Amino acid sequence: MTMQTIYDTIETVARDLYWKALKDIPADVRAALGRALETERKDGNATAGEVMFTIIRNVQTADEQDTLVCQDTGLAVYKLLVGSKLTLDLAEVKARVRRGCERATAEYPLRSNSVHPLTRKNTGTNTGEGLPIIKMDFVAGSSTLEIHMAPKGSGSENMSFLRMLNPSEGMKGIKKFVLQCIFESGARPCPPMIVGVGIGGTSDVAMQLAKEASTFREIGSSSLDPDMARLEAELLEKINMTGIGPQGLGGSTTALAVHIEWAHTHISQCPVAVNVQCWRGERASATITADGKATYHGAS
Repeated sequence: MTMQTIYDTIETVARDLYWKALKDIPADVRAALGRALETERKDGNATAGEVMFTIIRNVQTADEQDTLVCQDTGLAVYKLLVGSKLTLDLAEVKARVRRGCERATAEYPLRSNSVHPLTRKNTGTNTGEGLPIIKMDFVAGSSTLEIHMAPKGSGSENMSFLRMLNPSEGMKGIKKFVLQCIFESGARPCPPMIVGVGIGGTSDVAMQLAKEASTFREIGSSSLDPDMARLEAELLEKINMTGIGPQGLGGSTTALAVHIEWAHTHISQCPVAVNVQCWRGERASATITADGKATYHGAS
């Protein structure tokens, strides 16, 4: 085996994960949707129950027809976890991920969403300046490369918020801000939504943490920090008391989950960011070994 083999695999995996994420809703998301349907039926809300049934049927139809769950193919977000025992040209790795994204768009084919922010001219490839978004981190002692992919649609991405709170506002201020974001979002992010909250760091770090929380966390998981875990549970309860409900038509399930990621911050600030993901929670992942062999997983 030559090192070229692993780069070829990276390109193919980046292509395949884009398709897989758009067509195969993760098991934890499916389970959460099922629980939401049961809740709405138990509460006797016929409209909310019908909406949840339609959402689940939409997923089943995509399975049966091997097609996309939604027409919005999003912007491609890749998260790479690079084992410290691998010897890789990281510039080549990024180039191959980009090429895989371009191939996914051309070979499926997928709708291209990448445009110049001023002229709005479409690149036609779902790539461009700064695209696809590639996040990279390193894992000590590992000899594998993990690739996680999530297509981020604009309907939910448009519901992104950041506020630099005064530390004196405390927990009450954080809760108030998150709930304000949910009310402002309303039906636009296609609820029931997955709410990602980033707390701490700097302004840009808080936004990155919120995106990580909404995109790559498994529904049902809790923060390892007990205070954050309690806040996740409380916010989920309060959000589901708003009555916004599935697709904004009323009901008990406005959010499937609230996930919080956090970082330590400066003594004089408290950045808080909110990033919302629609009910689809699309993501897919794969692991590549040093000899270029790939194993695909249903959800990260």
